[in-house]
Amino acid sequence: MSLVAGVDVGSTTTKVVLIEDSQVLAAEVCATGANCRKAAHALLAAALQSSGRERSEVRSVVSTGYGRKLVDFADEIVSEITANARGAVWLHRGEVPVRTIIDVGGQDSKVICVDRSGLVTNFAMNDKCAAGTGRFLEVLSRILEIDLDQLGEISLKSRKRLEISSVCTVFAESEVVSLISQGKSVEDIVAGLHKSVARRVGDLVTTVGLQEAVFFDGGPALNCGLIKAFEEELGVSLIVPESPQIVTATGAALVASDSLSDKASRDRIKPPSP
Repeated sequence: MSLVAGVDVGSTTTKVVLIEDSQVLAAEVCATGANCRKAAHALLAAALQSSGRERSEVRSVVSTGYGRKLVDFADEIVSEITANARGAVWLHRGEVPVRTIIDVGGQDSKVICVDRSGLVTNFAMNDKCAAGTGRFLEVLSRILEIDLDQLGEISLKSRKRLEISSVCTVFAESEVVSLISQGKSVEDIVAGLHKSVARRVGDLVTTVGLQEAVFFDGGPALNCGLIKAFEEELGVSLIVPESPQIVTATGAALVASDSLSDKASRDRIKPPSP
């Protein structure tokens, strides 16, 4: 048995996943806060406690994400592109394999293309601007005085989706304030914000090329209104995992498991010492 851990330190949240024998034993999520290292340590401890395991039993830890280099107990570091692709392909083992992955994070968005064997062939990233990210929705939800986790249900009640033309968060904020002053409904404004995010991410999809099946993960994938906006923008149905926040951490844990397997294979074929 090989117990491994994946740690995804994102700009907004940190995630830890424990995997043993191709089974997820535990997954924990918390706000990253100002101390990435502290958050990672605390989450690993919580995951071990919930699974009834000890730290000494973890044979390998792989870190990824924004703060991956700050995880001082990691045995290996991988990019979030590699980890996200590995996790998405593994989590969806359906009749039609995943070929396009959309990952919307707190402060960046990524679109990844993989071949039929799950290897990354291309990707595009928006990491210079908050538009098209979770941060965009978080900022504007505060302007609207709506909890972030309520945006999806509210937008589904829209009868006339408004156009939010600004791609910059600052200008979009002014645009939303103007729409509020005009007496526009909150439902229509939120639906317009979702459309704006979908359009921005859709530009990334166009850059790399759309191939089905399309997998959607990251914290914003919990937003049913955003899922609808993406499906309308792209003209496809999205595959959304039950726990979209932990996909990249899951991939990191799988990379750790792969590394152990590779090492075991090398040891088996290693010639005996003379």
